[in-house]
Amino acid sequence: MEPLASRIRPQDLAEFVGQAHLVGKGKPLRVAIEKKELFSFILWGPPGCGKTTLAKIYARALGADFYELSAVDAGKDDIKKVLGTARHGKTLGFEKQKVLFVDEIHRFNKAQQDFLLPFVERGDLTLVGATTENPSFEIIAPLLSRCRVFVLQSLTETEMALILQRTKMKISKSAEEWLARMADGDARQALTTLETAQKLYGKITVETLKEAIQSRHLRYDKKGEEHYNTISAFIKSMRASQPDASLYYLARMVDSGEDPIFIARRMVIFASEDIGLAQPTALVVANAVFRAVETIGYPECAINLAHGVAYLATCKKGRESYDAYLEAMEDVKEHGNLSIPMKVRNAPTKLMKELGYHKGYNFYDKESYLPEKLEKKKYLKGEK
Repeated sequence: MEPLASRIRPQDLAEFVGQAHLVGKGKPLRVAIEKKELFSFILWGPPGCGKTTLAKIYARALGADFYELSAVDAGKDDIKKVLGTARHGKTLGFEKQKVLFVDEIHRFNKAQQDFLLPFVERGDLTLVGATTENPSFEIIAPLLSRCRVFVLQSLTETEMALILQRTKMKISKSAEEWLARMADGDARQALTTLETAQKLYGKITVETLKEAIQSRHLRYDKKGEEHYNTISAFIKSMRASQPDASLYYLARMVDSGEDPIFIARRMVIFASEDIGLAQPTALVVANAVFRAVETIGYPECAINLAHGVAYLATCKKGRESYDAYLEAMEDVKEHGNLSIPMKVRNAPTKLMKELGYHKGYNFYDKESYLPEKLEKKKYLKGEK
């Protein structure tokens, strides 16, 4: 039997739930569909938010032939078959617009994307790609430049409830609310869990739903967008001295199997970049955490990470040393290799000494050792 998610898939925008910023009245994708505007585009968003459904609604509205491929297992030969079918129709005199939907298009390698490019350029087919990964990183620039990008959002719990109600299944309010929360904006996951519970137990309750799903795994790709979003939130929370938020994002990364060495390495960087001289022991603690993580590993090293995160988040913050370095680097870039004062040059040979290298050097010297052009510069603010 066809899966529940497919059976109740919306056929037009009137039935579609979510993504109001794209398909609401006057919004870009709705206008394009209503005007039957033909163009290639990428749908970028999390799993189960409606990417495939929108692609099918678009093709149906245009009256186009719809071809669907998954980049996970498709290749050049599959694209050639689509083009061959389209050319056959043209030969027989019933040419129609062709929409090729490529699910998980980020899985196509560069060669496959290069192969697809000329057919999109010539208009042999209209490409609609779906991806959970940032297209800027995963789609080659020439192909991306020929596509519009629409960013989809996770479905809200209210939107999830509307979708669940469309199944016409008997489900209690508490079970509906639990499932909407559990699915984390993924309609496909919610519908699959619902269908499994119904088939296995004949009734839908919170308990049967929990049995059906067994475990919940957070959506987190260690090479993708969510990876960078989470580590960014983690660092910014420590920077803002918010230990609760810092520990929460740490827990998300640990639960998702993030490499603990990666987390600890970022903490060591943070200790100097954002705390620095304000509390110099931060670097000592961060390095100790790094060493503990190297030695112990999961699961116990999560305790060391939590210890370090709580400490770093509550430390005084100061970027003086890092900002001073950046300012000094600007002068290096602008002025190049300025002449180093003679008194602080090394003098390993007799000739160098005769030329004045190291002459006049005094350990207690108060004169600037900077090159003459920069001798009045103060990079480290507050320095006397």
